[in-house]
Amino acid sequence: MQKRPLGSSGIDVSVLCLGSMNWGDQNTEREGHAQIDRALDAGVNFIDTAELYAIPPLPDTQGRSEEILGTWMQRSGRRADIVLATKVVGRSKNTWFRADASPARLTRAQINEAIDASLRRLRTDYVDLYQVHWPDRDISAFGGNPTVWKGVDRHADETPIEVTLEALTDLVKAGKVRAIGLSNESAWGTMQYVQASDANGLAPIQSIQNAYSLVNRTFETGLAEIADREKVGLLAYSPLAQGFLTGKYLNGARPKAARRTLFNRQQRYEKPGSHEAYAAYVDLARESGLTPAQLALAFVASRSFTTSVIIGATSLEQLDDDLSAAGIRLDADLESAINAVHQRHCNPAP
Repeated sequence: MQKRPLGSSGIDVSVLCLGSMNWGDQNTEREGHAQIDRALDAGVNFIDTAELYAIPPLPDTQGRSEEILGTWMQRSGRRADIVLATKVVGRSKNTWFRADASPARLTRAQINEAIDASLRRLRTDYVDLYQVHWPDRDISAFGGNPTVWKGVDRHADETPIEVTLEALTDLVKAGKVRAIGLSNESAWGTMQYVQASDANGLAPIQSIQNAYSLVNRTFETGLAEIADREKVGLLAYSPLAQGFLTGKYLNGARPKAARRTLFNRQQRYEKPGSHEAYAAYVDLARESGLTPAQLALAFVASRSFTTSVIIGATSLEQLDDDLSAAGIRLDADLESAINAVHQRHCNPAP
């Protein structure tokens, strides 16, 4: 499987990254371990988790995904075989992340507490990539760039980006973290981190984990040039639009044990015009001799600003379909056909 550089960190990561947000809810520990083994056998070396996971976020399952990855590393002895990424939560009213029941903030004290708790759950003494899961400030659109601007309030207690970056830099100096990244960040916020790093000699941002897919290409409008010029490559999450781009939900279908069937959390991917776009891309994939998942993942992987594509599955069969996309290359005709669909159904699920 192709490897790509993680920014300027000197770390190389596989073009596909195994996501873990289902482990501890939809997937058991045994199933999570089986997914890791299958992914590594296919050449994946990059695994992404977060202190928040499992999803949907609940006090009883918070941190469980990290624990499952930790038990796999302990039992397998293969810590050195993976590039391990996790995240610290941003601003949240939820009080179950911190020991003193404080609402979550990106302060130095909370970041230090969060990394130590993650390391305990992961049963390791360092993580390769530590990411800010979302900002300390409110933003107009979660996950990237808004297609409709919504004004937001500015909190009096916002943690300055420089303070957060200084705390992350100290984790790198302490050896607890090898590289740092962002997630669900805007173009403005990303450049604030880049400029603070350059001006103050702080750790550079190596990646940005944002939503990106055939039905959400908003990353291209502002962040793509930053990713390219500043070496802050995209770690694309929801490349299958939480399963909608596989076609399994077409015509109102609700497969047993699927996320749309189990949880009422899919509104981001069911906006006006989205279902027509899903149908168009599924049809295009089948006309091209690909599975819908292969088309969707191969497209995201083919972008010049993409470092890695985060895949998630609840079954090994789904995972195998995702993994098969690593060897697919889109020719010019197919890319033109994709762009033609995009022009007709532009970013219906940002």
